[in-house]
Amino acid sequence: MILTKAAFALTLTLGTLAAPLGADAQQPAKVRRIGFLLADSPARWPYTEVFRQGLGELGWVEGQNITIEYRWAEGNLERLPDLAAELVRLKVDIIVALAAPVVQAAKNATRTIPIVMFAGDAVGAGFVASLARPGGNITGLSIFAPELSGKRLELLKEAIPRLSRVAVLWNPANPVSPHVVKATEVVARSLGVELQILEARGPEDFATAFSTMARGRAEALFLIEDPMLIAHLARILELAAKNRLPAMYPFSTLVEAGGLMSYGPHIGDTVRRAVTYVDKILRGAKPADLPVEQPTRFELVINQKTAKALGLTIPPSVLIRADKIIE
Repeated sequence: MILTKAAFALTLTLGTLAAPLGADAQQPAKVRRIGFLLADSPARWPYTEVFRQGLGELGWVEGQNITIEYRWAEGNLERLPDLAAELVRLKVDIIVALAAPVVQAAKNATRTIPIVMFAGDAVGAGFVASLARPGGNITGLSIFAPELSGKRLELLKEAIPRLSRVAVLWNPANPVSPHVVKATEVVARSLGVELQILEARGPEDFATAFSTMARGRAEALFLIEDPMLIAHLARILELAAKNRLPAMYPFSTLVEAGGLMSYGPHIGDTVRRAVTYVDKILRGAKPADLPVEQPTRFELVINQKTAKALGLTIPPSVLIRADKIIE
């Protein structure tokens, strides 16, 4: 059959119009929007790139099929409700919330947008109904903060065998912290350690708290995990050094900044686990159907430089168990 030029042009045009409907046609990929909410500052949270890399390994590339809306409270927890509400107005597909106050703000802002959390005692704080069946729109990772706090106090006592009086600095505004303090008190009694419980709702309370520690002759500082306290770590480290107080911290980054020791979840590993939840939810899974996990990788980090400055000799039995020693 011979086609005239007009017929050939018409055939080509119809073929072109029909092509997108074919089996091999690729529809434009929907760009998903992730809300990332954190209490701290980007400068003090070095795992943003780990988050991006984890997403990339699962096929989610920023600028191609996802965008990430970062919101940071810069250590001011009062900003969290507004930041969470802003993410809801942006109609993000999912919110990643790190730390209990952040999860609480996200939970208050939405009951429908999926929330992937990393927080202490998610059941005790009321974020999920249970680890196996979270229900609602929240899932992710949770640590048993009370039990972990007891382990930290035990390690501090092992590192400083003569220890008898410990100042505990905590933020009562954190919904998880009261449970942690109670658990720490139980372990302290079993260790024969006297605790000096001191509240700090903001950095303006630090000077008074450390003055009280000095009057009470505290021999060490025990920091209860809290975004506000961690956001003002530089000031806490300065006051601890000034008062020559060895301290136990919840995360290794705080020891790298000058603290004596830390014991807690490996944050890089935890972030990668959180990424798997984001991936599953973006691909259609419901938070209510995804059991909450607990971190499986923990690390003990000791700063020997700080120990020497304080005139401490950490026993070999403790050093040999350290995952990282900073000289």
